[in-house]
Order: sequence, then C-alpha cells, then structure tokens
Amino acid sequence: MTQTTRVAAGIASVAAGAALAIWSTRSLRDAKRAPTPGKHVAAARAFNHGSALLALSVLADSAMEHYRGSFENPAMYLPPVVALCSLGAALHGGADQRAASHRLRHAIQICGAATGATGTVFHLYNVTRRPGGLTWHNLFYGAPAGAPFALVLSGVLGAIAEQLRDEPEHDPQLFGMPAGKALALVAGAGLLGTAAEAALLHFRGSFQHPAMYAPVTVVPVGSALLAHAALALPRHAARASAFARWWLRLTAALGFAGLGFHANGVARAHGGWRNWSQNLFAGPPLPAPPSFSALALAGLAALRMRETER
Repeated sequence: MTQTTRVAAGIASVAAGAALAIWSTRSLRDAKRAPTPGKHVAAARAFNHGSALLALSVLADSAMEHYRGSFENPAMYLPPVVALCSLGAALHGGADQRAASHRLRHAIQICGAATGATGTVFHLYNVTRRPGGLTWHNLFYGAPAGAPFALVLSGVLGAIAEQLRDEPEHDPQLFGMPAGKALALVAGAGLLGTAAEAALLHFRGSFQHPAMYAPVTVVPVGSALLAHAALALPRHAARASAFARWWLRLTAALGFAGLGFHANGVARAHGGWRNWSQNLFAGPPLPAPPSFSALALAGLAALRMRETER
C-alpha cells in the first residue's frame, strides 16, 4: 500500500466525517422536537452518549494501531472509517429528542457492530496463525482479540437506542422483558467484556503498578451489581439499585482516571511527550480506559429506567 493511497484514504475518512456532521446539523435543525421526551427517549439518548464515547475510543485506538501496522491489509482501513460514522450517528442520536428511530442511524450502528464482530474474527485468526497457535505469548503480542469488541459494544448500544425509541412510552419492552431490565443486563455484560480485555493487558504488564488492579476488581463488581439490580426482587430493588448506582459512578470515574494513568505511562517513557510519535504507540493505550466510563453511564441510564418499572 503506497503512501499516496494512505493519504487518500485518510482524506476520504475526514471528508466522510465532515459530511456526516453537516448532515446531522441540518437534520436536527429541521426536526420537530417533542417538548417533553419520555423516559425511554431519555434512556435512548444516554445509550447514544455511551455509544459515542466507545466509538471515539475505537476510532483513536484503531487508527493508531493500524497505522503502526502500516495498514498492511486494506481491510485495516475499515474500522476507523466505520467508527467515525458510528461516532457521528451516536452524537446525532444523543441530541435528537424525537420518540422515533432513525433508519440511517440504525443502519450505521448495525454496520458498526458487524464490523466489530468481523474484526474480532480477524484478530483471533491472526493470533492462531502465529507460531505456537493460541498461546499466552501470542495473545499478548498478536492482534488484540478484545479490541474490536469495543466497536461491537458501540454498535449494540446505538442500535438498542434506536429500537428503544420505537417502543411505547408507558411500557417499553426489549428482548421480551422490561426495557430497563434489558438495558441493565446489556450494560453489565459489556462491562464484564471490557474488564476481561483489561485483565489480559494488565497481566501482560505484570500488574507493576497497584492501580492496574482497579479495572479487574472495580469493573467486574460493577457488572455484578448491575445484573443484581436488574434481577432483584421488588423488596430488595431499592437497596440494590442505590448501591449499584454509587458503584457505577465510581466505575465511570475510574475510566477517566485510567486515561490519566495511561498518559502518565506515556510521559514516563524515554523522551516523554516530547517523543510522542514513538511513545504513544509503545506506551499504554490512551483510548482504552474511557470505555469503562461509557458503559457505566449506560448502566446508570438503565437503572434510572429500571426504577420506574418497579
């Protein structure tokens, strides 16, 4: 792949993002907004916000990592472009107060989830085809198997938000159960998946800093508490929800604190931020920790909706 082709692909990605942003602005300007959006619309917008934060994380991470891989495979251009489109769709949905889904947004988010799932298969294939096959060494230093999972989550959150908008306000349902319960279970599963990816990478780093234990302890507990709040009996619901809400706020703060820790890790490398062009690739990934915050915010929105179902 020539340098000219890479530059052209980068320009095309920026142009696509700009076009989507212009379209989003005009569409929202002309839309008729409901004066008081229902609880399901508020939850949908919160899920759009979580989807946007995840898409931004994937956009930065995949662009950096695939650039480091010199875009050896043309398919490596696809995740950043799809993540950029998912980001635009999620931001548009987060600002949209209408109680109706948007077909283009919905299609973009489904495409994002499918791209993430395909990327997971590609990354696992990359690991297994290395000498030794599926070993700890190859899981540590091959294509990160869990990285495309964030794009899957971004697409899933965005698609669920669109589906939720079409539900009746008085009794929204998802997957055959009350919407708040379903949303809490989805957010909890996402938290567990991101914690597993952090556990693998921090184990590779030998947990050399005590703070590296936080994602593999705080986040799984948040996932469990969210599931418990979703499934709790009515007499225990209030207490379970209150404790889960407090813990999810802690998880959200942990995501942004992790960004600071990773930035400090880059600064501690030889040359620090003055040598950013090398240390950003060699140091801990900056875009990774905010995924915890995105899913924690989605979980909080699910809990707010779950409380109205009691």
